[in-house]
Amino acid sequence: MSINRRQFLRGVAATGASAAAVAAAPEEAAAALQREPRGRAPEALGLLYDSTLCVGCKACVAACKSANGKPPEISADQSDWNAGTWDSAKGLSAKTYNIIMVYQNGTMAAKDAETDGFAFIKRQCLHCVDPSCISCCPVSAMQKDPVTGIVSNDPNRCIGCRYCVYACPFQVPKFEFEGAFGRISKCELCRHRLAKGELPGCVDSCPTGATLFGRVADLRTEAHRRITLKPGDTYAYPRGDISGKYGEHREPHEKVITAAYREEVYGETVLGGTQALYLSAVSFDKLGLPYGPDIPTSGYASQTEGIQHFLYTGMIAPAAALTGLILLARRNVDKHHSEADEDAEDSQGGSHGNA
Repeated sequence: MSINRRQFLRGVAATGASAAAVAAAPEEAAAALQREPRGRAPEALGLLYDSTLCVGCKACVAACKSANGKPPEISADQSDWNAGTWDSAKGLSAKTYNIIMVYQNGTMAAKDAETDGFAFIKRQCLHCVDPSCISCCPVSAMQKDPVTGIVSNDPNRCIGCRYCVYACPFQVPKFEFEGAFGRISKCELCRHRLAKGELPGCVDSCPTGATLFGRVADLRTEAHRRITLKPGDTYAYPRGDISGKYGEHREPHEKVITAAYREEVYGETVLGGTQALYLSAVSFDKLGLPYGPDIPTSGYASQTEGIQHFLYTGMIAPAAALTGLILLARRNVDKHHSEADEDAEDSQGGSHGNA
């Protein structure tokens, strides 16, 4: 795109005015530049994780490692007692795409209680509807399947810049530091297994149905059905794929409700929505998820892209910055030449005086 001198100067003035507006009222200016949020694909696939059903067995962690060919992870402070028998990863990493963590309070006497209780939480990629990792990737290595909505990383494109690591609000993508050529690793919902009609490893191994697979639309319906249940109710929880399309048929897991659900499905709207949904009896912020009045319902990508696109329209902002650098360099050169001329005159004057 070409612009003439008048358009360039107008653009520079507009950019400067916008910068001043952003400085004066950053929230209003950012809102004005925000693009429309992206919507969830009708056939998007995802997970429903029910914390009240999770027993912390970590079968999903082992199955994820097996499905993705990842080795056990043993930290240095665990090596004295763990000689390789147990996978004892402390968090998500390039070797661990899925992990069960625990919230603990007081005596931990009751499961799914915030006070003197404990609760489990499953951490993996949430496959955001409007992912920040895709928005920030300069080489389009991060991609979102237009049908399933699964977010994946193409290692052949990835340049290891790690922007996605810093941009993800859920701190999911991890960089492999140990190899000669590092790469980004994260949960891709076992898309290689889905292609063969198999369930993701974590779902396939879950004995209680705490992790349920299916269309996000069906999972949302199931989630809203559950949050109407009351302690004392008995419910037959489906297992595997809620639609029965992937994997073998599984009988439901029947359970008496012992802890009241929070009347909220995490992932429906937070940060633009996710394809991994969560149910819990404990507050989601206690489980380490971004939660609260300061967390927007639109994705961060819709805000940052709007600002970026405005600043880079017609390459006006970069051109203005380059022009400023050139003028600064030119001024310094002129100043240097002026000082050199003055030094030369002083030197000549001093020589005459000595003679």
